[in-house]
Amino acid sequence: MLTTVQINALKPREKPYKVADEKGLYLLVSPSGSYLWRVKFRFHGIEKKMALGRYPDVSLKEARKKCDEAREQLSGGQDPLAVRLQAKVEAELAARTTFRVVADEFIEKMEREAKAPATLKKARWFRDLLDPSIGHRPIADITAHELLQSLKRLERKGHHESAIRLRSFSGRIFRYAVATLRAQHNPADILRGALTTPKVKHHAALLDPVKVGELLRAIDGYGGKIETRIALQLAPHVYLRPGELRKGVKRRSKGTPDRRRRGPPFSDNMMLVC
Repeated sequence: MLTTVQINALKPREKPYKVADEKGLYLLVSPSGSYLWRVKFRFHGIEKKMALGRYPDVSLKEARKKCDEAREQLSGGQDPLAVRLQAKVEAELAARTTFRVVADEFIEKMEREAKAPATLKKARWFRDLLDPSIGHRPIADITAHELLQSLKRLERKGHHESAIRLRSFSGRIFRYAVATLRAQHNPADILRGALTTPKVKHHAALLDPVKVGELLRAIDGYGGKIETRIALQLAPHVYLRPGELRKGVKRRSKGTPDRRRRGPPFSDNMMLVC
């Protein structure tokens, strides 16, 4: 077995030579003065060699530890060289699989699922908010602390609701990464309750039946654009957002009868106002 004193006493020769230690571990001394650790082993009867680093960057103790790890892999039926190559490929892939890459892929998936343009626009906006802080980071390496710092920057500006929605969006990206085997956990889940929940502000509403009747009569007497009057007359029946209401009227005006399609189910009586 080698000792550190013996290694330090080794001198280069005209040709490379080996100095054995144990269990297939040896030191290769090159004419240039390099001292290179190597381990020799057999896998399925084939002799192989694997580099373990350069001395003194890798000490004798560390070289023996690496040699023992390779032997353990052999005893488990694994080729240490193949294991190292697989780890290298996975590390390179993880380094390229950044949060931005996965977020872009997720948004493309949303487009294929025919999500509304407004939904896609909002998703891109959320992605761009996170891009400066974690967009370049391998998604598998992002911690809950990193994500929290990104969310807190938005929260400190007073955008509490946006920060909560941003956490939710990031959670969908991390869940997608886990589902596609590019991450092991979802740090956004850990942050539930970590952000300030804004106090809900209720908008004014008509609760008096007499006042509701006055509103409906005012709508019937509206003297502006006819399209606006029709939309106002339909609104109390369906309680839709303006954009959804507009799409529903447009679909019915084109004679689309298929109620399985997206859109509000306007009855024939409601459409009589048109």
